[in-house]
Amino acid sequence: MLRRLSISALILAGAFTLARADVYRWVDDHGQPHYSDQWMPGSEIIKTTKAHPPGWESSSRAGDQKNLTASNTKVSTQLGEQDNARAVQQDLASRHAVLCKQSKDSYMRAITSRRVYKEGGQGERTYLSDADADAYREQLRKQVQDYCGNVPQFDPNAPVPAPQPVEPKPIPEPKVNPAAATSR
Repeated sequence: MLRRLSISALILAGAFTLARADVYRWVDDHGQPHYSDQWMPGSEIIKTTKAHPPGWESSSRAGDQKNLTASNTKVSTQLGEQDNARAVQQDLASRHAVLCKQSKDSYMRAITSRRVYKEGGQGERTYLSDADADAYREQLRKQVQDYCGNVPQFDPNAPVPAPQPVEPKPIPEPKVNPAAATSR
């Protein structure tokens, strides 16, 4: 049984490899198309799975291929540029959304705060006067308008959310090799 199966498999494999051949088409002087597995001068290949014989390409076919190659290069360049432009637009949109959220948060924090301060380079707070705080809030409102297109409405009668407690972060244990830390 196994022997018959292996023999039939070899026969089928041989048949499939024989079925793979080049098919050439050419037109004779009377305008009749002819098909063959033999290459003829002026013939064009219809189906292939192996290397072509030398000189099978005519100069017009080579010119057509050069034109196609140039056209494909141009199209792929245009597609690449479109992909790059789309990626840039997506990056700009995501950056714009982040700036919108940040400016809305800053504006709402400035509106709901009683006192407005700016932090210095070393973390010290400098509290603004009422006039400066109003100017700062107006500046933030314009920034929100620029990034988001609209300014969130502020309801002074709305309850102010309770501040969230800040949980202290645990101090990490030092990474010391006990053997190296002890002396003999």
